[in-house]
Amino acid sequence: MELNIFRNTIEQEDRVSFYSKLLSQIPDLIFQMTISEDGTIKFPFLSESVVNHFELTADEIGNYTIDLVKSKIIRDDFPNFFDSIEKSKRTLEPWIFEFRSHLPLKGLRWFRVRATIEKDDNNGFIFYGRVNDNTESRNQALKLKVSEERYQFALQASSEGIWDLDVKSKTVFFSSQSMKMLDFEEKDAILTIDKWDNRIHPEDTEKYNHDIQLHFENKTPFYKNLQRVLTEKNQYKWILSRGKIIQRDENGDPMRVIGTHTDISKQIEKEHELKRTLEILSEQNKKLLNFAYIVSHNLRSHASNFKMLLDVIETETDQSIRDQSLQYLRKNSNDLTETIDNLKELVEIHSDLKPTKLHLNLFQYLDKMLHLLSEAFIKHNVSCKIDIPENESVYFNPAYLESILLNFSTNAVKYSHSERPPIIHYHFYYEDGKKVLAIADNGIGIDLEKHRDSLFGMYKTFHKDTNSRGLGLFMSKNQIEAMGGRVTVDSEVNVGTVFKIYFNDEE
Repeated sequence: MELNIFRNTIEQEDRVSFYSKLLSQIPDLIFQMTISEDGTIKFPFLSESVVNHFELTADEIGNYTIDLVKSKIIRDDFPNFFDSIEKSKRTLEPWIFEFRSHLPLKGLRWFRVRATIEKDDNNGFIFYGRVNDNTESRNQALKLKVSEERYQFALQASSEGIWDLDVKSKTVFFSSQSMKMLDFEEKDAILTIDKWDNRIHPEDTEKYNHDIQLHFENKTPFYKNLQRVLTEKNQYKWILSRGKIIQRDENGDPMRVIGTHTDISKQIEKEHELKRTLEILSEQNKKLLNFAYIVSHNLRSHASNFKMLLDVIETETDQSIRDQSLQYLRKNSNDLTETIDNLKELVEIHSDLKPTKLHLNLFQYLDKMLHLLSEAFIKHNVSCKIDIPENESVYFNPAYLESILLNFSTNAVKYSHSERPPIIHYHFYYEDGKKVLAIADNGIGIDLEKHRDSLFGMYKTFHKDTNSRGLGLFMSKNQIEAMGGRVTVDSEVNVGTVFKIYFNDEE
């Protein structure tokens, strides 16, 4: 009987030794922890991996008590160590705890403990568990979190929106910035693709579909398209859309496309404004060259005449010829004065960058002009037809309006047809929201095939009227354009002419 007990004891010790040796060879960090009834914590077993991983010294190996834990767990994590143990003791649920340890060689490491718990015969507790080094996964998670935070910050700070198209389901993820561009609520949304496509301007739809198809067919490395998109406030914005296929199926068909939206409306507006400015500068440059040519040509002609006449007066002995030359000299002086006055008037128009604009009653100004020309109209038997509301106004310069009405009206009389009395029709109406005054006559007309390009040029005449100086239409066009308006002409020889003045009523 005693022999059997001795043998059983030996076998049990051998099994313990065997399992201890076996567990010591396992690479996992395995441990046994006991907590007595009075709360004393000991570590009866630590695998070799634990010893190596935690860089335990010879002294530490022999100290399998709570002091060992205190020496390895960072102080800030130590209170939670006891809290987690107490919770596991109350519930008998697995003990799970995560802590940090600063090791001599490895530095700061993250560990995660998981152990089963059971009661012993002395009202104590035994924990069997393992420890995992979670440092790498922790670092990766931290990097991922930082990366996501940076991405979110960059996305919020950026003016670009993000879209993600599922080609098969035709649904698109739109970031909050994309939704904001179209004046919708600023939050992420998943919508069908037609919610965006149906808002694209009809004139941009064909190119939009073409550019996408080129990328889908792998003919372009990425998709890029500029489109006007209707916002929730019923206004169009210029959106630059870019994208790239990131996934295709086994047949090479696109499955997923991601890209960005950029609102470049302000940039487009500035480009249009710059284009308009360049057009104005180009037009002003043409006018300047025209003006320089006129000044050079006309003043040089007058100067040459002065020199020639003075030479005659100085060298000629015949008094009658000298007197005649003096008369020519005076006439040349008068012509020069008139030329300078004309040029002065032209300079005044172009130098007055912001001429005064007032809301003027068009009917009253026309009535005033007709009163001034009443004698001339009676003399030439002129008939006037007026289709202008008595309360209609235009935003214009008073002096310019008088000048324009006089110029177009006197031209209608000056170039009337010899075989019929002059008829002038003043007709006011709206065209595409713009106020228009049409002044039509039944005169001799103008051959526009020959003269359209030079019709409003300075000193340009198209008939053999000796009183024509070629300034009226030139000055009127410059005055109208100085007010932000424009003038057009329709004419047929021996039928008549219609001038249309388009007013700009913007404040």
